Amino acid sequence: MASFVIEGGHRLSGDISPQGAKNEVLQIICATLLTAEEVTVHNIPDILDVNNLIQLMRDMGVSVSKKGIDTYSFQAADIDFAYLESDAFLKKCSSLRGSVMLVGPMVARFGKAMISKPGGDKIGRRRLDTHFIGIRNLGADFVYNEERGIYEISAKQLHGSYMLLDEASVTGTANIVMAAVLAKGKTTIYNAACEPYVQQLCKMLNRMGAKITGIASNLLTIEGVDELHGTGHTILPDMIEVGSFIGMAAMTRSELTIKNVSYENLGIIPDSFRRLGIKMEQWGDDIYVPAQETYQIESFIDGSIMTIADAPWPGLTPDLLSVLLVVATQAKGSVLIHQKMFESRLFFVDKLIDMGAQIILCDPHRAVVIGHDHGFKLRGGNMTSPDIRAGIALLIAAMSADGISRIHNIEQIDRGYQNIEGRLNALGARITRIE
Repeated sequence: MASFVIEGGHRLSGDISPQGAKNEVLQIICATLLTAEEVTVHNIPDILDVNNLIQLMRDMGVSVSKKGIDTYSFQAADIDFAYLESDAFLKKCSSLRGSVMLVGPMVARFGKAMISKPGGDKIGRRRLDTHFIGIRNLGADFVYNEERGIYEISAKQLHGSYMLLDEASVTGTANIVMAAVLAKGKTTIYNAACEPYVQQLCKMLNRMGAKITGIASNLLTIEGVDELHGTGHTILPDMIEVGSFIGMAAMTRSELTIKNVSYENLGIIPDSFRRLGIKMEQWGDDIYVPAQETYQIESFIDGSIMTIADAPWPGLTPDLLSVLLVVATQAKGSVLIHQKMFESRLFFVDKLIDMGAQIILCDPHRAVVIGHDHGFKLRGGNMTSPDIRAGIALLIAAMSADGISRIHNIEQIDRGYQNIEGRLNALGARITRIE
């Protein structure tokens, strides 16, 4: 198990660019199964989850070619169906949560799919009902093979349907959309997720010949077509990295310029950091964060304590609450962080308390942070990363702390952040990877 050793207290300076969005690219790669023609994808991040999915596609028989540093082409002309029934395939699926999005395109194009229960972060229960119910509404049959612990999905022909999703699941919406584009007739999806990642997927599918309307809303209408063709696609910058870099600048009192952020697709993220008192400027498509010796949390108009909570898009992504919580520990004032979607994502705060942060964990979903106002720094600590987003939050805390910190299980961080120590060390951080 690899670890980071972090010497805290160093200010950062310079420019940094976010990687391609992990949560988008997993959908896009799965969507390449919908055509026998070549699909070229640019700005693919070199991170563990994405690399594992690319290798899984190769194992399935997809022709995958690396065209550049961050560009790959995929051509799913011949699929190895025998491999899809093997224990090796199912074992890989169980360790990669994004593999669930193989179901929609496989059933739509080939009439069958098989998948084990996907794994991923230990951040609480993330059910698959939205995926399965939606695809079943299109006419697919789901059978759970208890002996092998796998789901077997089949459909001679999918048919369009009206559906009202019980939750605005991003991956669930993506899976259903990918199934519906080749279904007969019209599909209407109400309460669809409308995150930029889903918008990007729908736009790519339309370039491939799909007929999707209502993009960027929670009401999608899809007219099924007989086949799709190849296209090119560029992945958006990762909004979670953008938010993470804003948080790093604030915590280390550093001056940073975050380049090419696709500002129009950041939604409420910049304003959420501004609520904590962090100043920033939009320079074209860049964000400039000046060095700040102090930052003060806003109050609501009636003077009550600020609450920052996650919500489906265009609300605040839950993936940034861990970072916002850490940033609040050095702000002036107090804030309630309310993590509504996942019941285990705040369980890393005990590590911050050990480092000297003043946090009251009210329950699995809520934490009150009482800011230090840089009155005293966090102390270096020894900790383990429980998931991707808590891992980057702990790294930010360690970079601002007095002394040496160690973060173990950094494979979790590697799943979502590309060469993070190299990129941050180039800005002035002191992070060493120990294998």
